[in-house]
Amino acid sequence: MPPPKRVVHSRFARALRAVRRARGLSQEEFDVVSGRTYISALERGLQSPTITKVDSLASLLKVHPLTLLSLAYATPHGKTETDGLLQRVREEVAELVQAGLK
Repeated sequence: MPPPKRVVHSRFARALRAVRRARGLSQEEFDVVSGRTYISALERGLQSPTITKVDSLASLLKVHPLTLLSLAYATPHGKTETDGLLQRVREEVAELVQAGLK
């Protein structure tokens, strides 16, 4: 069963804020992608970005979109959970490619 919507929003909010801060960017610097108000709402878990918006945010942050999503879905307990998540994604992608997904 997937986590409730508010949990997913909260996790993405935390990941976005962490990467933005790690990159030394202010919310105002996202004005080429979105307004500061929207970025603030994302970082507070009040809004949910579209896949296109995740791509734009990641580009500005100079990370792959999957990095933002991986940080959002990995539990905050560290490297072990991230490694497990990435291994699961590798296995699922390999399985789907082998099954004929191109």
